[in-house]
Amino acid sequence: MSTSKYLITVVGPTAIGKTAMAIELARHFNCEIISADSRQFFREMAIGTAVPSKGELEAAKHHFIQDISIFEEYSVGDFERDAIAKLDELYQTNDFAVMVGGSGLYIDAVLKGFDDFPDVDPAIRSQLITDYEAKGIEYLQQELQRLDPVHYEKVAKENPQRLMRALEVCIGSGKPYSSFLNIKKNSRSFTPIVIGLEADRELMYDRINRRVDIMVNEGLIDEAKGLYPHKSLNALQTVGYRELFEHFDGNITLDFAIEEIKKNTRRFAKRQMTWFRRTERTKWFDFTTPSTEIINYINTQL
Repeated sequence: MSTSKYLITVVGPTAIGKTAMAIELARHFNCEIISADSRQFFREMAIGTAVPSKGELEAAKHHFIQDISIFEEYSVGDFERDAIAKLDELYQTNDFAVMVGGSGLYIDAVLKGFDDFPDVDPAIRSQLITDYEAKGIEYLQQELQRLDPVHYEKVAKENPQRLMRALEVCIGSGKPYSSFLNIKKNSRSFTPIVIGLEADRELMYDRINRRVDIMVNEGLIDEAKGLYPHKSLNALQTVGYRELFEHFDGNITLDFAIEEIKKNTRRFAKRQMTWFRRTERTKWFDFTTPSTEIINYINTQL
């Protein structure tokens, strides 16, 4: 076999079956898995982030699953550094590794390198969180449009984390967030092979709705109650928790909160597909495609 190193990357929307496919590929190529799901990093968030089951974690060794706390700051730049270091370690004894996840920014950071942003005073993010809670997402949108109209046109405008990240750079550096993009790209010691899983939109949405129902049955509400006192933390500004916090605040009913989780997850999946459609050299497969067919494709790329 070639001495080249390969990073087989599985992308696609939430609830499409990426974890199961990644495990099959890792077992076939006898390698380990890098998780690039930015919500599954946190040990306190298990049900609402669809962390792989005990059986799945035993079927193939995973890295970056529930290995930090919601009380720790962990950026995409931190993940890029840690993931590349782990891959360098894995490649000492194996030509293959698998990466899987639905967080496009984190996938891109590993595959292509992350843009070099300046350090920012944490007090800026704290103030932005306070402003977001008091004035809503519209305030963040308006501020970013004012400070960086170029990035405003590209950003996921319904994602407060993306908005706050861009704003803290704008405020902390005095320069537009977009001015730091695409200045440098790091070289990589591996060849990426990117596999995309997709489904008909209605089928994808039905899978999402059913997954939310399963999460609720497995204890999502109690998990969110335990996290409610910490609802302002960055890690918890995410679908599945935010809606339940609104219910605990007395603003909406539980049934409405659950329907909002489904709706917002469907919107998130649509944004994921928009992002991943831009990923270079991705080979797309229907989510029902047998792993043997995908393995055959991968072998043609070696």
